[in-house]
Amino acid sequence: MTNTVISDEPVIEVRDVSYRYEGSDVNVLDHVNLTICRGDFVALIGQNGAGKTTLAKTFNGLFRPTTGDLLVGGQNTRTAGLARLARLVGYVYQNPDHQIFARSVRDEVAFGPRNLGLSTAEITAAVDHALELVEMTHEADSYPFVLGRGQRQKLAVASVIAMGSPVMVVDEPTTGLDLRGALNIMNLLRRWNASGRTIIVITHDMDIVAEYANRCIVMINGKVAADGNTRSVLTDEAVLTEAHLTLPRITKIAQMIDSRHNFPTDVLTVQEFRAALAERLAANRRV
Repeated sequence: MTNTVISDEPVIEVRDVSYRYEGSDVNVLDHVNLTICRGDFVALIGQNGAGKTTLAKTFNGLFRPTTGDLLVGGQNTRTAGLARLARLVGYVYQNPDHQIFARSVRDEVAFGPRNLGLSTAEITAAVDHALELVEMTHEADSYPFVLGRGQRQKLAVASVIAMGSPVMVVDEPTTGLDLRGALNIMNLLRRWNASGRTIIVITHDMDIVAEYANRCIVMINGKVAADGNTRSVLTDEAVLTEAHLTLPRITKIAQMIDSRHNFPTDVLTVQEFRAALAERLAANRRV
């Protein structure tokens, strides 16, 4: 899990927010309250239809609450313009092809900064910095749609990084990627988080959640069912069962071992598993 220092400064405040689609009388979000602070690395988890993506889209004004208020950087999304909110919260879609359109990687990354009204020099600096972070400098003149899925995902992230948003929302960052591609994206987000940015990921991958997120918010039927540090949430079997979520695979292995060898049951990552195993082996040698 990430060790980034988290401040007490709220960047997103959700105050009794409900949301329903136009023409519907069913709340997709139902009286949601939560605060996300600068430096958080948050995983929004839950089954399809739980309200995760809808909630995330209220953070940058793509959706406006039906009732309640949502503050981003102290500004109410009801009155703040989309341009202002885009400076504060960047959104990376689950399918990068839903946001990529330019004829070169460089033009794609430059689109956001250009629309924010930055100078030519500022745009160039922002694009160069973003491409360096995602290790795509050599692809700057490439046509985006000849890139592999992992590269297009990194390009989508770079486009948000170039805008300098203090908050980044990434919807299913590892879907369709092999292990190497998934780790590349998640390690990139970890580095961006380490610079003080807030990262919010929507994901079904509990192994990724356990490895990277310091906080989990579990959504069930448009409500927040659990909100806490990752270890407490992912070892709460009642919450996971209600949300139809599974334990990380390494946690399952640890719990299987526990029945015979008193192994810790709250192991979340491979690194923790190795440490616990080494401790048990050392203890056995001392006996």
